Amino acid sequence: MDIARTLAVFTAAAIGCAAVPAAVAQDVNGEPNYGTVSLRSGFLPDPHVIPLQSGGDIDVGRLNANCRGFITNAPDVRLNYTAGTLPLYISVDSSADTTLVVNGPDGEWYCDDDGGTRGLNPSIRFETPQSGRYEIWVGTYGSATLRNARLNISELYSQ
Repeated sequence: MDIARTLAVFTAAAIGCAAVPAAVAQDVNGEPNYGTVSLRSGFLPDPHVIPLQSGGDIDVGRLNANCRGFITNAPDVRLNYTAGTLPLYISVDSSADTTLVVNGPDGEWYCDDDGGTRGLNPSIRFETPQSGRYEIWVGTYGSATLRNARLNISELYSQ
């Protein structure tokens, strides 16, 4: 193989490897920043509220072009959920502009920016939730600044 062709092969391989971390940037098995919660359908109190700080240094847009905000590598909260007949709402309440990223038990990524209350808070509704592990990240829109927030997990309503 000539040098030009060898360089082209190595360059293509390097570009391919560089794209992989962007697709798997988040560590779904990392130790959650704010702990693990185990809830069964019908849990009380509802909502289950977890105070935390939104944000991080990773632009989640690298994970999925439909996602917004800055998050950490490890999830903020790991939810082990046993489903029943009710929907599952995961939402954020904050005075800051926050975003939400969830990796569901099906391995799919779910994102929201302003689907919750007051226009700047995110909310994701799982109409027929699966039992299993939900990895949850609360992001800050537009910058890596950490902001006070409350993560709400509910079966009755979105915050």
